[in-house]
Amino acid sequence: MIDTHVHIWDLDKAEYNWLKGDTSLLNRTFAIEELEEERIAAGVTAGVLVQAAGNFEDTELMLETARSTPWITGVVGWLPLQDPEATQKALEAYGKDPYFKGVRHQIHDEADPRWLLQDKVVESLQVVAAHNLPYDVVGILPVHLETVLQLMPKVPGLRMVLDHLNQPPIASGERFGKWGELIAEAARHPQLHAKISGLGTTSGNFTGWTPADLEPYIAFALEHFGEDRCFCGGDWPVSLLAGRYTQIWKAYQSILQKLLSREGLQKVLQKNAVTFYGL
Repeated sequence: MIDTHVHIWDLDKAEYNWLKGDTSLLNRTFAIEELEEERIAAGVTAGVLVQAAGNFEDTELMLETARSTPWITGVVGWLPLQDPEATQKALEAYGKDPYFKGVRHQIHDEADPRWLLQDKVVESLQVVAAHNLPYDVVGILPVHLETVLQLMPKVPGLRMVLDHLNQPPIASGERFGKWGELIAEAARHPQLHAKISGLGTTSGNFTGWTPADLEPYIAFALEHFGEDRCFCGGDWPVSLLAGRYTQIWKAYQSILQKLLSREGLQKVLQKNAVTFYGL
């Protein structure tokens, strides 16, 4: 089982703007060693570290951690996408690192929800596509998904995955509204994939959510993207806001076992991640 969405951060080694003023349990350093016991209990055998800050220090921390952590098989790092020349230069360096497997930017923290459509960013994403690297989209609003739909024709060779299913409306109980319309439209594009992750916190019910709360939205994603374009992530340590690491993985497993064949389960829990990230 591959966890395609693991975070670490070190407040002494990189700057995490989104944590400034945060009063939750997340506002401290999280090292990969803290996850070991829960990872084993959950049955996770491999993992991908995912960008948590818009700077090279965060990416270097992840690459350094991957080199010293046998079960980490890839890193989704940050690039200065507003500067195509700097992006190209960075990729020439990272392209030599066997752990650098993808790119992400925290677009949900940008004031402009259509940040991805800037000419310079589009040009940089074309560079990313030329290096055959995928891009993780971390959106939380319908406009983020609308932006992705507008972006695709501009960068036709870029493979993308929607982190956390682009925040389905679990908290409101809506089924499936604007989110559903956009997910159905997005799924018609083969370069787009769906990451089943972060749904415990998305539920908004940090202490009382159940697998039944998440199942309709996971089923909807699988119905539209199919079993060949979905894979899973635990979103540790952000997931700790809504329970233990093992809790979210048991939920995903119990839901997917109901919805998929044995072969489909193997794809969503393992094979698709290997293919998408080149693990």
